[in-house]
Amino acid sequence: MNHSPTWSSPSGTSGSETSGSGLAAGETAVRVEGLTVTGPDGRRLLADGDLTVRAGRVVALTGPSGCGKTTLLRAVAGALPPGAARTAGTVDVLGGDPFALPEAELRALRRRRLAYVGQDPASGLNPRMTVTRLVTELAAERGPDTVPALLAEVRLPAELADRRPRALSGGQQRRVALARALARRPAVLLLDEPTAGLDARLRDEIGELLRHLAGRHRLAVALSCHDADLVARLADEVVELRPRVRTAARPVPPEKTSSVQGPPVLTATGVRAAYVRRGRRVPVLHGVDLTVHAGAAVGVVGASGSGKTTLMRTVVGLHRATGGTVTLDGDRLHPAAARRTREQRRRVQLVPQDPLGTLNPSRTVGAALRRPLVLHRRAAGPEQAAERVLELLDQVGLPADFADRYPHELSGGQRQRAAIARALAADPDVLVCDEVTSALDADTAASVMDVLDGLRARRGLALVLVSHDLRLMADRTDTLLVLAEGRTAEHGPTRRIFTAPEHPVTSALLGVG
Repeated sequence: MNHSPTWSSPSGTSGSETSGSGLAAGETAVRVEGLTVTGPDGRRLLADGDLTVRAGRVVALTGPSGCGKTTLLRAVAGALPPGAARTAGTVDVLGGDPFALPEAELRALRRRRLAYVGQDPASGLNPRMTVTRLVTELAAERGPDTVPALLAEVRLPAELADRRPRALSGGQQRRVALARALARRPAVLLLDEPTAGLDARLRDEIGELLRHLAGRHRLAVALSCHDADLVARLADEVVELRPRVRTAARPVPPEKTSSVQGPPVLTATGVRAAYVRRGRRVPVLHGVDLTVHAGAAVGVVGASGSGKTTLMRTVVGLHRATGGTVTLDGDRLHPAAARRTREQRRRVQLVPQDPLGTLNPSRTVGAALRRPLVLHRRAAGPEQAAERVLELLDQVGLPADFADRYPHELSGGQRQRAAIARALAADPDVLVCDEVTSALDADTAASVMDVLDGLRARRGLALVLVSHDLRLMADRTDTLLVLAEGRTAEHGPTRRIFTAPEHPVTSALLGVG
C-alpha cells in the first residue's frame, strides 16, 4: 500500500526515524500468563490463556467460536464483561497491570496508548455523529489533513466523511472504527475479527495495512481471526486457543438440495434506495431486481459499500425504498416493516451483520428466543416454548445452558448463532442472512449452513445469503446476484457465474479473468 505515514513520534519526528508507538523494535508491549477469567455464575470464560505481543509484530489468536479469544483481548484492555473477573494469572500491558490501575490511569491508557476494536463496530459509533466527528474526537493531532489521511489509510473514500454510521455498509463501519483506533496513535492495537464482513480485496488491504503499521511504526498488534489464509500471510505468531465449553453435536449434513425450485416466494423489482446527507438525497440502489424461490438459496455479493446491506434492509422494510416494489407470494408489501401485517413480518426474517442490534442486552438468550415463539404463536404454551428454545439452540450448535446467558456473556460467534436461532424461532418462509458466518470458525459456519440447507430441503425455506466468502457462495447457493455501486453487474446460476464470469466487475470480484 502506498500511503504516506500519518503518524509521528511523541517528539514530532517522522515515523521513519523513530517509532510512532514510542516502543523499541521487539520490545514486549503485552504479556499475559496463565490467565483465567470467570463469569458471575462461576463459568470459565477463559482458562490458562497466554499471550505475548512485541512492538513491530502481529500476533493472531485463533480457535473455534467460544474458546475465549474476545475475552483475552478484552482482558488486555482491562475491560472484561460485566460481572466477570480474573481468577488466576497475570496481565502486563506497557509495564502495568490494567486490573490494578486506578480508574483515571486506566482511562488514560485506553485513550492514548492502547486501542481496542470489537467485533461489533456499529455499537461503538455514535449514530448522530458524522465520520469526521467520530474520527476527530479521538485524534491525537487535529490538523486539516488528519481525517482525510486516516480515511485513505483504511481505504475509505473522502466523500464518506460527512456520512453518519447508518449510511455506511458494515464493512465501512468496521473501517471507520479502525480509523478511530489509529487516530490515537496507540502503542498497542487490539482487533477482534477486523476483516469480518469485508470483501477479499479489502481483507488483503487491511491485512497489509496492519503489517505496515506494525513494521514501520513498531506497533504491537494482536487480533482474533477465523480466516486461516489471511492469518498465514499476516501474522508473525499464532496463538491457538482451545474450546472451553461443550458444543452441541454437529447435525448430519442433509442431502444436496434439489436444483428444482419451487414458485417465487419473494420478489423485488426495480428497487431504488437512498440516504439523506445534508438535506440532499444520495442514491444507493439503482433499480435492483431480486427473486427468491421456495427452497432455493440466492447469494448476493459485491465489494464493501456496493449496496448489499441496504438491499437486504429494504427488502425486509427497515430501509424505506424510494422506488420499486417488493412482493410476497404476489402480494405487494408496504415499504415500511411497521406497516406490514404481523404475518408478513413473521414470514420474512433478517439476521443482520451486527447481532447486538437483534439481541436485547437486558434479556437472556432463552427469553430472546421465546419472544418470537409467543408473538407469532409458534408454541402452544410455556412448556412447548421452553422445549422449542432448547431445540433452536441445538440447531445452531449452542449448549442448552446458554438459554440462561445474556448477550454480553457470549462471544461474537455465539451471539451470531443466537441471532440466527431467534430468526428461525419465527418459522419464516424467507430468511435473509447478512454476513452471518463472518464471525464463525469454519466448522461452526459449516454446521450452521447445514441447518439452513436442511430447512430448505424439508420445508422449502427460501434463503438470501450475503457474504464475502466466495467458497461458501459457490457451495451453498443456486443463483448469484453481483452488485457494483448499487447496480446489478451480473445475475444468474451460481455455477455459470463462477466458471465463466461475463462482466468485468464480476471477474474482478471473483478474482478470475
